[in-house]
Amino acid sequence: MIDTAAGFAETVSARCEPVVLRGLCRHWPVVEASAQGWAALAAYLARFDTGQAGQAFIGAPAIEGRYDYGDGPDGFNFERASMSLTQGLGRIGAAATDPSLPSVYMGSLPADDFAPGFAAENALEILPPLARPRLWLGNASRVACHYDSFDNLACVVSGRRRFTLYPPDAIGDLYVGPIDHTLAGQPISLAAGAAPDDPRYPRFAANAADRAIVIELEPGDALYLPKLWWHQVEALDSANLLVNYWWDAFAAGPDAPYVTMMLAMIAIAERPVAERQAWRAFFDHYVFRPEGHPLAHMPPERHGLLGPLADNYGRIRAIAMKMLRGG
Repeated sequence: MIDTAAGFAETVSARCEPVVLRGLCRHWPVVEASAQGWAALAAYLARFDTGQAGQAFIGAPAIEGRYDYGDGPDGFNFERASMSLTQGLGRIGAAATDPSLPSVYMGSLPADDFAPGFAAENALEILPPLARPRLWLGNASRVACHYDSFDNLACVVSGRRRFTLYPPDAIGDLYVGPIDHTLAGQPISLAAGAAPDDPRYPRFAANAADRAIVIELEPGDALYLPKLWWHQVEALDSANLLVNYWWDAFAAGPDAPYVTMMLAMIAIAERPVAERQAWRAFFDHYVFRPEGHPLAHMPPERHGLLGPLADNYGRIRAIAMKMLRGG
């Protein structure tokens, strides 16, 4: 049984594969409250509410909770509004009993800001202290297929959730949308949410559709999602709450891999094909290392900057920052 953050990192995170953890959080007081119904859950959460306003998606009944691109003034099929946690809980409860009302979705609310004290009462010892809970609440919905650049543990509190997963290497077959015009921060797959065999996305039907992994979770269950795994999330009941945690299980410092990719885009992406292939060989050799350490043929004391990262992180970062400043 895993009961420490180190054990979780070694036995779960290091595999870089999704893992279902049945009943992981069923002991939480918030899960016990949710078993009594939405009113009891709302009352439990209202104890922590600071009154801080958060962003909510407001969707007309016609979209059936499928928040996506659309014909709205900002290019989406929903509106945005600000409301407190208690206000959101109330509107979600009302819409759950009256389908003529607009649906409400409030995502990624940091519990420490919107419900301080929640984390202390509903704790998970298997995560590092920097992994803090976020609240996701709403009516029945479908969140478009996207990825996260952090490790993700999603814990279902109220309502059932269905996750449809695709591995990172399916990215070319998912027909991903813009990276700078997104629903909530991350680019989404246009194909995963389209009708089956949509002629606009032939590679999805041919290469990706059959690779989907579908997982359904009940209240108290959790799902670990490694970085870069694509996931569509459906809240299946009329009122739902999920708590998630994001963290980087293997960060060596403050620099994120996504930043490196963005820099590589401007430095490499539009060079000639032959030159891109040459840089790919260098990235493989020095970064991805499919054949092992690039200086395995030399004694460790002569590895220099390619020695242990713990000893060289600051030096490498200083060199890179100097280069970026034009030094």
